[in-house]
Amino acid sequence: MPPPPADLPRLLPRPVEASKRDFGRVLVIGGSSGMAGAPALAAMAALRSGAGLVELVVPEPVAAIAAGFDPCVMTRGLPSDSEGRFMAGAPAGLRDAIARADAVAVGPGLGRSDAVRELVLVLWKTIEAPAVFDADALWALAACASPGEHAGPRLVTPHAGEMLRLLGRDPGGALAADRAFLETEARRMAAEIGAVLLLKGAGTFVTDGPREGRNETGNPGMATAGTGDVLAGVAASLLAQGMPAFEAARLAAWVHGRAGDVAAAELGQVSMTARDLLDRLHVAFQALA
Repeated sequence: MPPPPADLPRLLPRPVEASKRDFGRVLVIGGSSGMAGAPALAAMAALRSGAGLVELVVPEPVAAIAAGFDPCVMTRGLPSDSEGRFMAGAPAGLRDAIARADAVAVGPGLGRSDAVRELVLVLWKTIEAPAVFDADALWALAACASPGEHAGPRLVTPHAGEMLRLLGRDPGGALAADRAFLETEARRMAAEIGAVLLLKGAGTFVTDGPREGRNETGNPGMATAGTGDVLAGVAASLLAQGMPAFEAARLAAWVHGRAGDVAAAELGQVSMTARDLLDRLHVAFQALA
């Protein structure tokens, strides 16, 4: 496989005397009934990407399931509605966890409801730490005219359909295949909302408006459920370790794609799952040494 690009951001070497608290604490907020795996994948990916501590907060009905994926992840449940989604009042229950976090990932498996939409908008506006907004959090952001100001760095990670929804267009329309249009709009939106935008897909595109980059790792076998959750966890981990959002997005996209390429070489594209990417993140990071 080709070597990493010379200008690809890298994590700094770890000091000999380091402790887990030197590498950041990631908070993953997500989950709903039937969707415990999505936030768990993000949390496990954050650990595999070097975060010292990872806390996962999910609705109470799926807390035990989410906790069962990895004993290294700290898991906590909050009250839910009848459908197993976060209920109104969740921001108050998240306050302490957010205050402890060095980076936050919002959205994997979150579900969709009025309470979820309000939760995401509050988190968008108030989280002071760098935060990744992905999956159902993007549905919530698209449901309002404008997400408004935000208190800290933001990384938004839509695929083509989610990008169209953010633009107020049909997520299943023909424009989903118009990469030039989507990238133009990504530049505009990133500059408009003051965020880094990572547009997923072949040749993943990263921009903050003035700057941009395109990733060349990855393959069609990665078009399977859960791979976006892994990417969100990788990005949140890099943010927690102190990497600026644009650089974190570029490195996360490369590492994620490289892990996918390693998995495809071993298993073939047809049989790959998101768990296979998770289990090969270490190979991608080793290639950066």
